[in-house]
Amino acid sequence: MSLAGCGINSVPTAEENAKARWADVQNQYQRRADLIPNLVSTVKAAGAQEKDILVQVTQARAGANQVKLSGDELTDPAKMQAFERAQGAVTLSLQRLQEAYPELKSQGNYTTLMSQLEGTENRITIARTDYNTAVQAYNTRIRTFPDAVGARIFYGAKPLTPFAATTPGAEQAPSVNFGNAS
Repeated sequence: MSLAGCGINSVPTAEENAKARWADVQNQYQRRADLIPNLVSTVKAAGAQEKDILVQVTQARAGANQVKLSGDELTDPAKMQAFERAQGAVTLSLQRLQEAYPELKSQGNYTTLMSQLEGTENRITIARTDYNTAVQAYNTRIRTFPDAVGARIFYGAKPLTPFAATTPGAEQAPSVNFGNAS
């Protein structure tokens, strides 16, 4: 029996492949951990900008509605000026809204956030599947002849543990709550 047929090279190669696939799993979890806070902050910042502009428009409108000018008061320059100022504030806030509109993308940011989270969860699933495939190949190799001989004699190889969801609710992607996000 030759040493090449006893897993001298194939057992450590399969083990290293499984370890590399596990590193991919960890990498995807880290990607998710890094991505979520950044995306949430981006969405919140865009939402805050939108909110500020919309509050300005609403306040200007409310202020303009407070200033009444009847037909009998059209001869009063002070009342006319107050009316014009109030209406000018609405116009100015609407101009700001129009200028900012291309930048106001919170709806798009929410869509992007959800898309990124979905993509991240898919990447995690793929990485775990690839890891489990590599573990299965390694475990099969160290348990089947002829590699089992070399695996025991030269490496004392033990089966690797495949990934299994053990956390309650692990089959569910994590939820993101903007109401409590900081």
